[in-house]
Amino acid sequence: MKIFFGLMIIAFVVSGASAQAKQPTSASKPFIVKSKADIDAMAKALAQQAGNVSRDIVAAKGMQTRVALFDDKKRENDMFELHDSSDDIYYVLDGEATLALGGELVEPNEIAPGEWRSKTVKGGNPFVVKKGDLVFVPRGTVHQRTVLKKGFSMILIKVFAAEQK
Repeated sequence: MKIFFGLMIIAFVVSGASAQAKQPTSASKPFIVKSKADIDAMAKALAQQAGNVSRDIVAAKGMQTRVALFDDKKRENDMFELHDSSDDIYYVLDGEATLALGGELVEPNEIAPGEWRSKTVKGGNPFVVKKGDLVFVPRGTVHQRTVLKKGFSMILIKVFAAEQK
């Protein structure tokens, strides 16, 4: 009988513990708000620097997301790339670029875990993107950016499968 009552007490405690209301999580980082004026000022500062440059708005370390502003002066003959564990979202702020999307890497080289590069690609399609365009490049998609005219800037939002160290 003692065993029966002991089991009843344990069952009551366990059911009471599992019946507690689930609580929402707390923010892992502070929120960030950037106005159009803030983004314009960052883009202007980047445009004044030499070469192709970028600046993180939200750094990837400790996150599953990176948000960065890019300014390309000229970008030709870059390697084609593919990410096993991250998606890219491009939002074009200014200028024009050609994105090669799709296909299959030829003789791919893994430069870091899940990060692949190749000089050539089999298949794929070129797309011209310009101010206001949004492009979603899901993980596993071959892509390459070519910029022939000055003044190309974009926001990159990168979504990783796992928190970045």
